[in-house]
Amino acid sequence: QVQVVESGGGLVQPGGSLRLSCAASGNGRFSFYSMGWYRQAPGNWQRELVASIISDGNINYAESVKGRFTISRDIAQNTVYLQMNNLKSEDTAVYYCKAKLVVVTTEYDYWGQGTQVTVSS
Repeated sequence: QVQVVESGGGLVQPGGSLRLSCAASGNGRFSFYSMGWYRQAPGNWQRELVASIISDGNINYAESVKGRFTISRDIAQNTVYLQMNNLKSEDTAVYYCKAKLVVVTTEYDYWGQGTQVTVSS
């Protein structure tokens, strides 16, 4: 069983910064294929990709956060971080961390419970 736990959300003024952390753990040793951040804004039923990082170091960002957000990963600790700068009101959402495990040809996605980020003056 794998647990994914996020932390670091909160209330911040426009233009401010926050750093989210996500740790994945479980029984046994895991090497996740990718880890990433998604968000679900108020009134939206769908989660959108914010940023993801693969084990080979390849990174993908949503267009709306490029130049403002930075994702990084500690592979040995199965931890991923999201540094968010110059936050805007439209960044307000619940942010979820996802860890993807690949066993042979089967993919397993593990989600955290989410952490609220509110950008407001």
